[in-house]
Amino acid sequence: MKNKVSASKSKIWLSPPHMSGYEQKFINEAFTTNWIAPFGSNVIGFEKDIEKYLNYNSHVTALSSGTAAIHLALLLLKVKKGDEVICQTKTFVASVNPVTYVGAKPIFVDSELKTWNMCPEMLEIAINDRIKKGKKPKAIIAINLYGMPYNVEAINNMSEKYQIPVIEDSAEALGSSYNNRKCGTFGDISVFSFNGNKIITASGGGALISRNIKTKEKSIFLATQAKNKGFEYNHSETGYNYRMSNILAGIGRGQMVVLDSYVSLRRRNFDFYYKHLNFNKHITFLNEPMGYYSNRWLTCILFSTNKMREDIRLLLEKENIESRPSWKPMHLQDLFKNSPKYLNGTSEEIYRKGLCLPSGSSLKEQDLNRIILIINNYFER
Repeated sequence: MKNKVSASKSKIWLSPPHMSGYEQKFINEAFTTNWIAPFGSNVIGFEKDIEKYLNYNSHVTALSSGTAAIHLALLLLKVKKGDEVICQTKTFVASVNPVTYVGAKPIFVDSELKTWNMCPEMLEIAINDRIKKGKKPKAIIAINLYGMPYNVEAINNMSEKYQIPVIEDSAEALGSSYNNRKCGTFGDISVFSFNGNKIITASGGGALISRNIKTKEKSIFLATQAKNKGFEYNHSETGYNYRMSNILAGIGRGQMVVLDSYVSLRRRNFDFYYKHLNFNKHITFLNEPMGYYSNRWLTCILFSTNKMREDIRLLLEKENIESRPSWKPMHLQDLFKNSPKYLNGTSEEIYRKGLCLPSGSSLKEQDLNRIILIINNYFER
């Protein structure tokens, strides 16, 4: 580990797609049967594959994106113009944009250090303050950031106490679990993403997970232009073109075959980084609390200072290695600068000092060694 940085400049990506080889069978089936449409055996099969994997009262609707799934979740919960939705400020913008699609207002809540996800104490402060101001929130969007489950027991207890439904954004957390129960089963409605950078990918796409078949049927109705039953094209409400393609669903089916092995590989990456960097007093990892199991979609570490974070990021970039700062909180975005916010400083601290390291399931040990060498050399100097 003390040798000079490798002369190799081959690109190491943050989280690239990783094809298993099983995908082609399902894609070929779609072509053979001529189901090149947002319907077909792969769409139905992909939904059933996910339902079987979750193994918990789940009805899955395959959609065009995770963002579309959040949008439909808000519509299914009857969130409308002028309503308020509590959102975790520490997230990617796609978790929040759908709130604006329906004309509602996002109310931002800061994180806890335990999970980096929504802080239950700040959540209750926010709920009570919004009620005091005459506007009880219509929903809570809880994020499983970087694959780490949110504080399920505390947040869901708050949901029950105040009768506010939870939309569980598990875009980054397929394969994660809390007390041996899979993420994607904790919200009144839950969401997955199959974007190209996720733990498994369909090149795009997402899924909405509901607790009953009627909600699933309504989600499919809305996702297919809200066409009423019958041979005529009658529409009584606004619909959307959100159903997943049968081709993309075929890719997803091939990826589901290797999901658990890809989770193991992502966790291997985290363990490797931890083994070789945890001794450094300037580096902190997000460890799993008791009962939490993260798919470690991305390994994100905290440095003592923002300067260290930026120095390392630029050194990696110079060596053709992609890394990214931790998500910029939503309350710091120009788009949401006037939105109400309930802060404790945690999300800004993680943003200033946090760096996401390459975490793809296709990473080789030589890639990991190359990254570690650059970081350790920085501190040795």
